[in-house]
Amino acid sequence: MAPHNDIVLFHYQFSPFAKRVVWYLTLRGIEYAQCLQPVYLPREDINALGVKYRRIPIMSIGRDIYCDTRLILQKLEEKFPHGALGASQPEQKAIEKLLESWTVDGGMFIRAAQTIPLEMPLLKDPKFTKDREDYSGRSWSQQDVKNLQPEGITHVRDGFEFLEKWLLADGRQWILKTEKPSLADIEAIWPFHWVLSLKSLPPTVVSKEKYPKVYAWIDRFNAAIASAKSSAPKPATLKGAEAVKHVMQADFAEPEGQVDVNDPLGLKKGQDVESWPVDSGFKHHDRGRLVSITPQEVVLASQSKVGGREIRIHHPRWNFRTRAVGTLGTKL
Repeated sequence: MAPHNDIVLFHYQFSPFAKRVVWYLTLRGIEYAQCLQPVYLPREDINALGVKYRRIPIMSIGRDIYCDTRLILQKLEEKFPHGALGASQPEQKAIEKLLESWTVDGGMFIRAAQTIPLEMPLLKDPKFTKDREDYSGRSWSQQDVKNLQPEGITHVRDGFEFLEKWLLADGRQWILKTEKPSLADIEAIWPFHWVLSLKSLPPTVVSKEKYPKVYAWIDRFNAAIASAKSSAPKPATLKGAEAVKHVMQADFAEPEGQVDVNDPLGLKKGQDVESWPVDSGFKHHDRGRLVSITPQEVVLASQSKVGGREIRIHHPRWNFRTRAVGTLGTKL
């Protein structure tokens, strides 16, 4: 049964991006339901919603569908402000946003992904490697993955160096010297937490002895998550048809919004547009009627494939492209 707040998280459990959202919901004790998805396409449940966006996770609150973890976390901060994990002071907020950029857009996750061990069973599954080639736009052959590993390990080591010798150097427990993990800790920790779970880093390069402060920080974070999980509501797990039905029967979670008349794209409310990420998953475009556009997000109205009701798909603006349907543009 879905929670009263209508939150449904569509994800698969070892997605490092999904963990960002799961950790946040757990630390906040926010009730939610989950609909577990396949590791690779097709994802029929998401397709039934009328969403083309191919990355995981997505989060629905009613018939509003939020794509990209940056936007998802932003929306959760806004909708549940009491006890929010985000920084309130401008200087701390700047650090939080810089860490988000460093790990998501600045290449740290991409470098961590280059260290995936060749023995990983999924790398022997041609469906998975073909899917990831569609996702990333690069080869996922065994040899090409192997060739990228030294480069990835070098850059991940640099990340450990930054955390150990600069960000955590003064012995602080949490990034912003808070009493418990904040959003800044989630933004910084997730690719390092993930890469250590892969056991893909040579101990001669990255180890607890070389980076004791980073390892201790990750251990504290794991303990904080375990403690929060013991008292947080257990997420309900919905089957695909059940999740889609719940979304389709719900109301919208937020008002329609407006189109920023000063936006440089010059789009008009009600215009048919398409929107998609430009860094990965860029072959999959959402299309619909433009509902609103702000400096932070674009919202499209589309029809679900089940029930035919309207949904609203929310994309962030950063590293996403939006244009009127039928206009000339770069073919991706």
